[in-house]
Amino acid sequence: MNIVKPESVALFCLTPGGIRLAKRLSARLPMTCFTSQNLLEPGFEPFRGTLSQTVAEIFHQYSALIFICATGLTVRVIAPVIKDKFSDPAVVVLDDQGHHAISLLSGHMGGANALTRYIAGLIGAAPVITTATDVNQLAAVDMLAQQLNATMTDFRENSKKLNQLLVSGGKVGLFWDRSSLAAVKMHWPEEYCDTRGLILVTDLDDLPELDALLYVSLRDTVPALPVPIYKLIPRCVVAGIGCRRDTPPSTVSRLLNQQLASQHIDPLALSAIGSVSIKQDEPALRHLANQCCVPFEIYSIEVLKPVAARFPVSEFVRRVTGIGSVSQPVAWLMSNGRLVGDTLRTQGVTITLGVAC
Repeated sequence: MNIVKPESVALFCLTPGGIRLAKRLSARLPMTCFTSQNLLEPGFEPFRGTLSQTVAEIFHQYSALIFICATGLTVRVIAPVIKDKFSDPAVVVLDDQGHHAISLLSGHMGGANALTRYIAGLIGAAPVITTATDVNQLAAVDMLAQQLNATMTDFRENSKKLNQLLVSGGKVGLFWDRSSLAAVKMHWPEEYCDTRGLILVTDLDDLPELDALLYVSLRDTVPALPVPIYKLIPRCVVAGIGCRRDTPPSTVSRLLNQQLASQHIDPLALSAIGSVSIKQDEPALRHLANQCCVPFEIYSIEVLKPVAARFPVSEFVRRVTGIGSVSQPVAWLMSNGRLVGDTLRTQGVTITLGVAC
């Protein structure tokens, strides 16, 4: 079940009944509770001005917002600050008697549907879910992508197209490209994914009648098939990188793409890059992380030393960093030892890939 992190939940209440319900919820689910000055009690924070001003200030600081008030009021309050389902937090609305829990915004990507069901279970409310795939008891492509931490080209448009096809009775196949994980002896977490309504495809040479095929893979290419293919790419590939000081960003970027291509990995599969702590301010690595929209993870010499003993030693790297290698032990830690391919060493740059599904 996808539930937003408990510590990132904000709750707003406006009535004595809302205060009572907020106390019930906060006893079971850690959250920050806001209310008006005249209803303020221990454990609650006052609105920062009006309700609307408070929501505008903190809307994007929390993963989920719970409103104990009328749905119409909630809509008017959040309307000026909502953007899209890929960046907005989950918004759930409760009546102050706790009879209904309504998933109002970011049902799939933000986790509002899951949070609504969870809250309903805590307080005995009726969950109100209106997303078409849910009410038709079908999987949603954007939800499956979230479960896999995956993306695809033109994600917004293509996920919408596939969801519409599903709820319209179209035949959408699902193929798990297990061979793309064979090198690290892993498998896709199929048992944890919602695939209701999708037609499982096990043999690409014997396709059933389909309107589209959802193809889960890390590979940079897919086979030619007599059906539209939508490649869903889990973001689980990591890259440990070492480089000489002031290496041009374009060089590191080009070499990373070269290393990914050598293993036939789609660049969209990259989930993080990492390096040793003395490289934490290296412009090329910072630029690369921003360019790829992935985290830049840093490891200390003390953490890397025991792992570095597994790999060949470079005396130059040892003199500069204090350990015999950088990219390999970093990738090892980032992927729990699931390295892919050989390390690239050229132009003062080393890159080692791993998979961390």
